[in-house]
Amino acid sequence: MLSIFFGDMPEAVYDPVVFFKNTYTDEWITDGLSREMIRDVDGSEVLGPRVIDSPVFGGISPRELSGGVKTLIAIYQVTERIFNASACGDNCAKWLLKIGQIQDVTINLRHLMDFGEGEFIVKILNTDQIVHNMYEMITVAGMIVR
Repeated sequence: MLSIFFGDMPEAVYDPVVFFKNTYTDEWITDGLSREMIRDVDGSEVLGPRVIDSPVFGGISPRELSGGVKTLIAIYQVTERIFNASACGDNCAKWLLKIGQIQDVTINLRHLMDFGEGEFIVKILNTDQIVHNMYEMITVAGMIVR
C-alpha cells in the first residue's frame, strides 16, 4: 500500500535526486519496472545499465534522467527509506500508486499531488485515514497542506 505523510518530515530524504546519484546501482536501471517508468516519464529507452537513449539528448547516463524518474526508482528500490516525492511531477503519480500495489511504501509529500480521477487506495499517515479518490484526499490533505 502507498502511505503518504504530508508536510515536514525530518527523517525523509529531502533531496532524492542527490541520494539517487550517490546510491544507484546498475540493477536499479535494468529492472523491468524501472525501464517502464523511464520510458513513460522521460520517453527514454534503457539500452544498458549505463546508457539510456533520450529523444532529447541522445545517449545519456542514469545520472541525467529527470528528477521525477530518479525519485521513483529510489522509492521503488529502497523501501526502508522515506523520500520526498514532491521532487516528482503529477506525471509520476500513477507510478507511485503502482509501486504501492507491488509493495508497502511510505513517501513524504509537501504539496497535494494529483492522483487522477480514478479510484485508488492510499493511507494518509498524518490522520491514519485511508482515501480512495482525489475528493477524499483533498478533504483530508487540504487541512494539512498549507
